[in-house]
Amino acid sequence: MVPYKYIAIEGCIGAGKTELSLLLAKRLQAKSILEEFEDNPFLPKFYGDKRRYAFPLEMSFLASRYHQLSTYLQEGNLFENYIVADYIIQKCLLFSRLTLDDEEYNLYNKLFQIIQLNCPAPDLLVYIFRDTPQLMKNIHKRNREYEKSIDERYLDNIQNGYLELFKNHASQRILLLDAHQFDYVDNKNNFEIIFRLLQQPYPLGLTRVTL
Repeated sequence: MVPYKYIAIEGCIGAGKTELSLLLAKRLQAKSILEEFEDNPFLPKFYGDKRRYAFPLEMSFLASRYHQLSTYLQEGNLFENYIVADYIIQKCLLFSRLTLDDEEYNLYNKLFQIIQLNCPAPDLLVYIFRDTPQLMKNIHKRNREYEKSIDERYLDNIQNGYLELFKNHASQRILLLDAHQFDYVDNKNNFEIIFRLLQQPYPLGLTRVTL
């Protein structure tokens, strides 16, 4: 039905990656790997004082993501069951580059390069692209207290970081869905459009589809 056993859904803050991950996992009867950000004690502190809490935040996310992926992405699981994750381990490096100073980043990067060797790449990476005003609208709608300080410049930097990351991943299948106002949560027909796209074979590199 879908030729990719391990699918990762990514996107900027407010893009709707977790919602799509849950819908897809339900349809495929897949194992879900969802980022455990709500239990991270450093996240609200970070948005209050980014300079002070950037390094412990990034280290805690790295540890949490590695533990999840190394636990669930065992060789047997990858062949026997569908797996849908709402992040890739490389987002650790992307966010740390934005939040850490040079010395902290260099140390963090050394640890990351060791850790990522034990995290298999997804068979297909799906990136949900929405413009910044739509991201801000979605963030305001879910009304998380610690996200109220997020501004458009920060979102622009994150999204540009993802797009730059994809340029250096020619050996990865990446499906970029340009989904500006494309509602796949309340509109079942729209989800079916995405599901049909995931049934298609894609070459290595970036494929962009406008919805």
